[in-house]
Amino acid sequence: MNIFEQIAENRIRQAQEEGFFDNIPGKGRPFEFTDDSSTPEDLRLCHKLLQNANCLPPEMELRKEIYSLRQLMEETRDEESRIRIQRKLNRALISLGESARLR
Repeated sequence: MNIFEQIAENRIRQAQEEGFFDNIPGKGRPFEFTDDSSTPEDLRLCHKLLQNANCLPPEMELRKEIYSLRQLMEETRDEESRIRIQRKLNRALISLGESARLR
C-alpha cells in the first residue's frame, strides 16, 4: 500500500470512528451501481445529470403517459370520459410512432 492509500485509509477510519458516516442516506442498503458502458462516453455526464433530476427522455415520457392513459381507460366507466381518454391515447401513440421514425 502506498503512502496516499494509507493516508486515505486512515482518514476514512477516523471519520468512521467519529461517526461521520452514521446518518448518510442509504446506510445499510447495497450501493446501486448503474452500468453506463452502453452510453457513449461524451453523453454519460448529460445522462447522469438528467437522471439525477428525475428527467426522462421524451420517448420515455410518452411511454409513461401511454401506460397511464391505458390504466385510466380500464378504470373509467363514463363513455364520454372514455372517448376523451381514447383520443389522448391515440395522439400519444401517434407521437410515439413519429419519434421512433425520426431515429
